[in-house]
Amino acid sequence: MSVRTPDPYPGWLSEDDLFEARNRLPMVYVEAVPVRLDPLGYVNEVGLLLQANDDGAMVRTLVSGRVLYRETIRAALLRHLEKDLGTFALPQLPISPVPCTVAEYFPAPSQTGFTDERQHAVALVYVIPVTGECNPRQDALELSWMTPQEALSPMVQSEFAGGRGDLVRQALAFAGVCG
Repeated sequence: MSVRTPDPYPGWLSEDDLFEARNRLPMVYVEAVPVRLDPLGYVNEVGLLLQANDDGAMVRTLVSGRVLYRETIRAALLRHLEKDLGTFALPQLPISPVPCTVAEYFPAPSQTGFTDERQHAVALVYVIPVTGECNPRQDALELSWMTPQEALSPMVQSEFAGGRGDLVRQALAFAGVCG
């Protein structure tokens, strides 16, 4: 039996500790590309979030967030999907936690093409079918459902920051969508 005082931030870091950690080691993230499937299991819609960046510009993004200490990948995916899409999104998590791709973000442009000015981060990327009603929450302004062709169009691809448009392209290729 433990007699320790409970951690006031279980799995979380204070803002100061997070800043310090981001300056010293890579952070682990999950990212999800929400999709709707037709009856045969083919992707017919892709859900892309719209939000304002720190400069107030509108950018497209994906469901994304950190994996907490002692949290499983599946639990992190579910937490972020519910946080960003709402509790009635009804995501269908993968049987295996193997991602469709891995993205490595750096604070400055690098050979990976992925940037996050805050940190060096490694993101496990998943294609996640959702069957329920989605209502964006947190900092997302809207969730746009697009055909794969619309999501891969140059106009929509230019709205992504940090290379995430390439993640959409890779995720759709993994799902069998030719772009």
